[in-house]
Amino acid sequence: MSTSTTLEEPKTGTWDGGNEPLKASYGKLMMWFFLLSDAFTFGAFLIVYGLSRHSHLPYNGRPEDFQFSTEWWPIPEKVFNAFPGFHGVDLPLAFVALMTMILILSSVTMVLAVEAGHRMDKNDVQKWMLWTILFGSIFLGCQAWEWAHFITGTDEGMLLADGSRIYGANMTMNQYGPPLFANLFFFITGFHGTHVFTGVILLIMAFINTVNGVYHKRGHYEMVEKVGLYWHFVDLVWVFVFTFFYLI
Repeated sequence: MSTSTTLEEPKTGTWDGGNEPLKASYGKLMMWFFLLSDAFTFGAFLIVYGLSRHSHLPYNGRPEDFQFSTEWWPIPEKVFNAFPGFHGVDLPLAFVALMTMILILSSVTMVLAVEAGHRMDKNDVQKWMLWTILFGSIFLGCQAWEWAHFITGTDEGMLLADGSRIYGANMTMNQYGPPLFANLFFFITGFHGTHVFTGVILLIMAFINTVNGVYHKRGHYEMVEKVGLYWHFVDLVWVFVFTFFYLI
């Protein structure tokens, strides 16, 4: 009489394809991979900005005597000093600071939405996701106003050597300084704004599914958590954009 025995391979603790690495699902793991690749992209853009700024002469005079010129890199406080409803009032970086605060608040509400999902509290998930969508939409509106003001320019403009003046900015010249300054502004803030817009669309889709009870029927709100990872990444990137472009 023969007997057959099944030999069980020893567990090595490494990922063999049947387990979740680091207790992360496939979807969350792929989101992390995407965010990592996107971080390299944003990092490359900011490095290009830093190298471009370093290749231009800085303004060495007193800040109160600063004038826009293509000969030196502009001072951010003199470029981004406008605020809606306060025409002609010098408010350095006040509007950008407001935009940053709005985006940080949206990150807080996103954390609360994910936490509510862990508790399987559908109503709270809806509430906090709606607040996140609202803050994200307000940020996009603020960025649209900032772009419009940047393109339109100030009342004074910049005086050229031939006696003419230019107002605002485009991809070939701008009143604030070297053309590359405007190019990088449009490209970096526009690339980030595209990410924010995409995030708002994802939030709206997840919100609709939450209202319809899709995630509650599944027994988890993992999709909300994955969208939250993307949203936190967008907020974190803005901190670096704000630091490099507006503060330094």
